Amino acid sequence: MSPIEYFDDFCRRYRPYKNGAWCYEDGCIYRGLQLLHEATGEDRWLAHLKRLCSVQVGPGGHLAGYDLEDFNIDNILAGRVLLPLARLTGEERYRLAALELVGQLERHPRIPAGNYWHKKRYPHQVWLDGLYMGLPFQVEHALATGAREPVDDAIRQFTTALDFTANGAGLHVHGYDDSRKQRWADPKTGRSPAVWARAMGWLAMALVDLLALLPEDESAHPLRERTRAILRAVRDQQSKSGLWLQVMDAETLPGNYEESSASAMFSYAFMRSARLGLFDQAESAAMLKVGLRALDILTETRLVRRQGGTRLEGICLVAGLGALSGPYRDGSPAYYLTEPVVADDAKGVGPLMMAVAEAVVARVPEEI
Repeated sequence: MSPIEYFDDFCRRYRPYKNGAWCYEDGCIYRGLQLLHEATGEDRWLAHLKRLCSVQVGPGGHLAGYDLEDFNIDNILAGRVLLPLARLTGEERYRLAALELVGQLERHPRIPAGNYWHKKRYPHQVWLDGLYMGLPFQVEHALATGAREPVDDAIRQFTTALDFTANGAGLHVHGYDDSRKQRWADPKTGRSPAVWARAMGWLAMALVDLLALLPEDESAHPLRERTRAILRAVRDQQSKSGLWLQVMDAETLPGNYEESSASAMFSYAFMRSARLGLFDQAESAAMLKVGLRALDILTETRLVRRQGGTRLEGICLVAGLGALSGPYRDGSPAYYLTEPVVADDAKGVGPLMMAVAEAVVARVPEEI
């Protein structure tokens, strides 16, 4: 089964990730469908998107199961499709829903340096995941409405988060605790211990998406060079197989494995950076090749035919830092190997959709 056929089948059988409540996992699929529609012009992707998203947006724009007071930055991600849906459908409810999310960002708690808390229940913490969840939406909405300060704010938050999470070897750790109270946080730096591949994947996608939105914006210039450095560091971590390890800075860690969702994210980021012209012509071609190689390996080895259909395998179900209940997630390299590995999770399928869409835009001659 080709990736395109797999996505079509996946969407037909997809059920909302959290019993219909507005959430970032559904947002990964929504974003993938949006990019597939833009890349191919095929109405089936828009039809899937409208069918899945429309039931979560009420007539007045209220989002199903959404509570602003949770101050959960994850809840912003799915909002990236709201303004496109408002334009494509003419339905005001999508624009009103986007305003609900803007309202959350306007009140969202921040650390003193200005970065959003990851969630109210994770106070004073900045996770790489949250950069992708919140900031591209913030910039897209600001550009659509002519507001400048939210754009400058997003650029500052990216810059500060990169400073706080840099591991000294070109990569970035999963999280930062400004309070230094979490057991996972280094008491001097506030950083978590390890480089988790999907956290780096969220970061890479967030950076290239931001730079795609601000191609001529000189205020974003310092982030261009930092993005180039990050992508080069990630490229150097690519395994011989063409994918990336779950714990990127622990190559010899027993049980470390090549993880699908992060590999799809990196594939997308490399191809998108090449289309952006982030590098010179020769290096852009090389980055495109890196991204395409990863995509080929994913579709050849991780789309597996099982009884009952084709599934995308090798996806880390979830990983985080700290805990409100249950085992404490200490952020150590070994911790990231304890989480379940599953198939067909939205956090892997959505980024694979994005990578395939980017390959379509690149007009790859081979059948995708």
